[in-house]
Amino acid sequence: MEKIAMLGGGSWATALTKILSENGSRVHWWMRSKDDVQHLLRTRHNPRYLSSVALDLDRVQPTTDLNEAVAAADWLVLAVPAAFVQSSLDKLDRDALKDKRVISAIKGMIPGKNVLVTDYVAERFRLPHTRLGVVAGPCHAEEVALEKQSYLTIGSPDAELAEEFSQLLRNRYVKANPATDLDGIEYCAVMKNIIALTGGIAHGLGYGDNFQAVLVSNAVQEMRRFVHALNPQPRDLSGSAYLGDLLVTAYSQFSRNRTFGNMVGRGYSVKSAQLEMNMVAEGYYAVKSIYEINRKLQVSMPITSAAYHILYEKISPAIEIELLKEKLK
Repeated sequence: MEKIAMLGGGSWATALTKILSENGSRVHWWMRSKDDVQHLLRTRHNPRYLSSVALDLDRVQPTTDLNEAVAAADWLVLAVPAAFVQSSLDKLDRDALKDKRVISAIKGMIPGKNVLVTDYVAERFRLPHTRLGVVAGPCHAEEVALEKQSYLTIGSPDAELAEEFSQLLRNRYVKANPATDLDGIEYCAVMKNIIALTGGIAHGLGYGDNFQAVLVSNAVQEMRRFVHALNPQPRDLSGSAYLGDLLVTAYSQFSRNRTFGNMVGRGYSVKSAQLEMNMVAEGYYAVKSIYEINRKLQVSMPITSAAYHILYEKISPAIEIELLKEKLK
């Protein structure tokens, strides 16, 4: 029985806990809220996210003690919003992860530092990247809860680590495949949220499927230029870990980034949209990180720039998308 520490109480943490525990792993599930932990222990359900999922408490141990969860596990899975990674992990001693393998299930970057989650973990805990991995889609937690056919990619420079964690996830409705492009997969996972958010803004303004298709096809080129500038190596962005993840986030009814963008396009302020959603749209923070990184790279990124101007410079969404129209092909 593999022992896994799951950090985070949201929908993706819940979905991964369901998969891993049903496959036979023991999950030490760290959540911030004592009330949520007590509810789980009483009812076997997460009261806030994917509440229809029943968990086996013989294999799932909810706790508010982060050090206890990490100490009991061989693997650490990060499923907290990127904005909370630093404050959560800073509670751990620098040597707390020396014997662990760490998987990021986060589709965002560390705000302010503008670094990938895996890069932050490597520096903070002095871990080689061969001990790190990332989970990529295309996969929405809501469909995992419904046990709909889903596909995951586990990216790591260590092919054996990627395959081992893939094995822990495979079941009758989840196919998981290993890959070695850690940086490319992680950067594209961050960027697809920006694209979905921008597409949501356009949809909120009344743009239709024709525009969305052009936006997404241009987005693939934008992602390719950016990732190649940062980490040039042969990679096929038409693969499911890249294009597939982008498509499901850009089009799905479950996409919180698309929903957030749609609200902004309809006239909500950023703060009011965040409050009404009661969920974190990683794309909001990702826009600022990617935009600031690109100030040095100077890659052509009209979609990211448009999102940044709307969200952080308070340019009218209608005006900014009108300008973006002329830059797309």
